[in-house]
Amino acid sequence: MAIQRIVHAEEAHDESETKTEQQLRPQSFEHYIGQERLKKTLQISIEAAKTRSEPVDHVLLFGPPGLGKTTMAHVIANEMGTQIRATSGVAIERAGDLASILTNLQPNDILFIDEIHRLPKQVAEVLYGAMEDFNLDIVVGKGTTAKNLRLELPKFTLIGATTRTGSLASPFRDRFGIVHRLEFYSPEEIERVVQRTAKIMKLKLEPKAAKALADRSRLTPRIANRLLRRARDYATVNGNGTITEELAEKVFEHLQIDSMGLDVTDRELLKIIIKNYKGGPVGVETIGAILSEERSTIEDYYEPFLMQIGLLERTPRGRKTTQAALTHLGYNNQGKLI
Repeated sequence: MAIQRIVHAEEAHDESETKTEQQLRPQSFEHYIGQERLKKTLQISIEAAKTRSEPVDHVLLFGPPGLGKTTMAHVIANEMGTQIRATSGVAIERAGDLASILTNLQPNDILFIDEIHRLPKQVAEVLYGAMEDFNLDIVVGKGTTAKNLRLELPKFTLIGATTRTGSLASPFRDRFGIVHRLEFYSPEEIERVVQRTAKIMKLKLEPKAAKALADRSRLTPRIANRLLRRARDYATVNGNGTITEELAEKVFEHLQIDSMGLDVTDRELLKIIIKNYKGGPVGVETIGAILSEERSTIEDYYEPFLMQIGLLERTPRGRKTTQAALTHLGYNNQGKLI
């Protein structure tokens, strides 16, 4: 079993992995673990919309990857009893692509756009009228023969998901009636996610092993499920099929995941700041250059969790490590190993 990073900037899944994700995805609020405030808000909005026989208001979900934005979009569709059409911002290159999608929607359908911040500016601007007035203005032809056509659209709900809400133009954000940040899960909620997944996959999982997996999952359901699958593989090859705490610890050792859920890249990022820049502050561009990672990858995938657990700080002058980071990695205040 080769070492692999549990969090990827590019979420690439093989076909079997995708099918597994679909099987694990909750279909209702009842089975969706965590994000209680968001669920209460949506339940009220959905009940009101169904009472009025209208689509639910447009929804913008943002936050770090792996917290359940896509899953929540499908739950909303199931709770509304409508169809969902899923695409991504990078897949919609022209206004014509958007027009093709919107004109094929049925009344009250849901259009889910993942990575909505990657929509081209001209496409996002076309969406303004579609979201507000449910019509679409498109230009047909060029030059003197160009004509402006207005297409009436069925009333629909747009659900956008993004890790970078600041990249959306204000007029675009303002057209969403429900804007909510998905928060990191509590260890108890992650443990429930692991137990639920194990039950669906019909795995033998000891309670202590479930807690160990939850503790190393970076408070993220997607990562918890991936760790569980790696433990399943290890138990199949090197055990009797039962995932024990001891077996889980061997998986963590193999994947080089420490007691706080940090992997090799997380630790290297912190060490760069501690050893090279005396704990900071240092600019994120500098960190990215040393790690050979893009700024967006560091900001979206590495930093949120490191800040959540108190190992990293963002300041106007750059990134700084905390005393907790020094203690965890075994450094003194002068950046030397103890």
